[in-house]
Amino acid sequence: MYSNIQDCDEVFNFWEPLHFLEHGEAFQTWEVTPTFAIRSWAYILLHLPLARLGALLSSGKRPAFFAVRIGLAVVSTLCEAKFCRVVVEKVNERVGRYLFFMLLFNTGMWIASPAFLPSSFVMYATTLAFAHALEPSSVKNVNRTFLVTLLFVTGAIVGWPFGLALALPFVFEECFVFAGDTVPPTEYKRWIVTRWKRLFVAGLVSLLLLVPVVAIDSVAYGQWTVVPWNIVRYNIFGGAQRGPDLYGTSPWHFYVMNLLLNFNILLILALFSLPSLLISYYVDKRRLGNQKSSPDRSSPFTVLALRLMPLYLWIATLSMQAHKEERFMYPAYPLLCFNAAVTLYLLRGWMEVAYVCVTKSPYRASRSALFGTMTLLVVIASGLISISRTLALYHYYHAPLDVYSHFEVFELPRLLNRTGLLPPVPAEADEREQPNVDLTLIKEFEFRLCLGKEWHRFPGHYLVPSGVRVDFVKSDFAGLLPAHFQRSLSPWWDRLGSKHTPAGLNDLNREAQEFYVPVETCDYLVDLDFPRHPILSRQEPRYAVDGNVWQRAVCIPFLDAAHSSRLTRTLWIPGSWWQSKNEFGDYCLLRNEKRVYEKERRVAARVQDVHL
Repeated sequence: MYSNIQDCDEVFNFWEPLHFLEHGEAFQTWEVTPTFAIRSWAYILLHLPLARLGALLSSGKRPAFFAVRIGLAVVSTLCEAKFCRVVVEKVNERVGRYLFFMLLFNTGMWIASPAFLPSSFVMYATTLAFAHALEPSSVKNVNRTFLVTLLFVTGAIVGWPFGLALALPFVFEECFVFAGDTVPPTEYKRWIVTRWKRLFVAGLVSLLLLVPVVAIDSVAYGQWTVVPWNIVRYNIFGGAQRGPDLYGTSPWHFYVMNLLLNFNILLILALFSLPSLLISYYVDKRRLGNQKSSPDRSSPFTVLALRLMPLYLWIATLSMQAHKEERFMYPAYPLLCFNAAVTLYLLRGWMEVAYVCVTKSPYRASRSALFGTMTLLVVIASGLISISRTLALYHYYHAPLDVYSHFEVFELPRLLNRTGLLPPVPAEADEREQPNVDLTLIKEFEFRLCLGKEWHRFPGHYLVPSGVRVDFVKSDFAGLLPAHFQRSLSPWWDRLGSKHTPAGLNDLNREAQEFYVPVETCDYLVDLDFPRHPILSRQEPRYAVDGNVWQRAVCIPFLDAAHSSRLTRTLWIPGSWWQSKNEFGDYCLLRNEKRVYEKERRVAARVQDVHL
């Protein structure tokens, strides 16, 4: 309910097409056109039942928006719960306990769980796959191979094909590591043929999922379409003039810094997991059990190392790519917590070994509260830092969602009240009360809501009432903005807009001037103003201070990160001293008073004529 939308890609490539399926209008990016087709309608269609359920439970589009987010968060929660349960059963009870609290409180999961993004879908699938993969591979356990393979492939085909990189350690274990088997040298050839054959068959069966996905996408785009291949082709084989680098590049340490923000000390623990395992092999060899190593069996240290490896592969692979975005790291978030939990468990073992060496008494070590206190402090410290970071994101950057809420809940109903389309609000009504009104009559005004430099924080048409048209006005941004879907009232499976590529959409990030409207034609405008540090340009005037044209319907504080303390902008702590280190701008819904008044007067006159 309170998590921000972190990425405009979530809105324009997923929320908007979903809105188009339901309501026949939305913004369309080049990715969701038959010419390029790198977004799957099959993935989008999965969320339609949740949106319909929200609409059934309450009137309006806003409940559908939150129903989808809550549904995604519930799915994530169930996957995490399964993961924790299996870790308790297959790895260690303490590791499972640490993992539970790390998943529960950290900011990364708060951001990723309700995100309507393929990378979040891969996170759900990977979490479940990893939970089942924690059981050591064995020729006797055929179900493990098929289930884990199916889950990884599902995440790749329905969500994001690059998520398969997280499955590489699982594939290596299936093909080469004894894990749960005891294999004498004379049986090795038969054993490896059995393992390879089983994995190959599991992969072929799982690939059958391509059939419904390709069918749905082909129907939606009106032509033969294999979206997973299109994604790989564009990102890897796009050529020098195309590819993701057009949309920005970042230094190699981008993900490390971002993960530190979302996971704080858990990242340090997670990255130290493999070295910790190596140290434990020498100083605390019994930590993973009393199984002795032998040529026909795998060491538990080898098996656990394979469980820790996916996080390293994922961070290394993504860090080598020039184009980096926070959402790309989502699939590995639960695995990061797992690695951190394992490290904490191994560190506790070192402390116990050191304590025994000093006291010469295993009995005294077993009675000491020192070890439990240490691990408790680490978990609590991480949780408190994460809560503070989560509150910072909400208090500092939630203004866009609040502004659109005010537009729907207060601004438009009051216009309907004043024109007589709705009964007047009682004089004693509390301003904080949110009247539940039918806004379908707002189409009588033919309002236009405009976005300038704040186009990338637009939360989507689900939070804008039907009958209000959303358009862009020119700003300093010189890249490609979305077009409007070709409006359609046909059933969702026969919407012509998904089969049509609007003129101007391209994969070169080349600006299309035809997607802009004159600012003079806007009835409302959403804009961000920094009064103490205004940025002046011809394309981005300070609309919020132009009182001759624009009146402030509502303005909500929004952090000016560039002029705030690094520490206080990262974390949120109540108190005037802490907040005095931050500077804030005004995130505003602006009303073109003259245009709105003229439309209000015209509608009121029409209502009066009807009454007469």
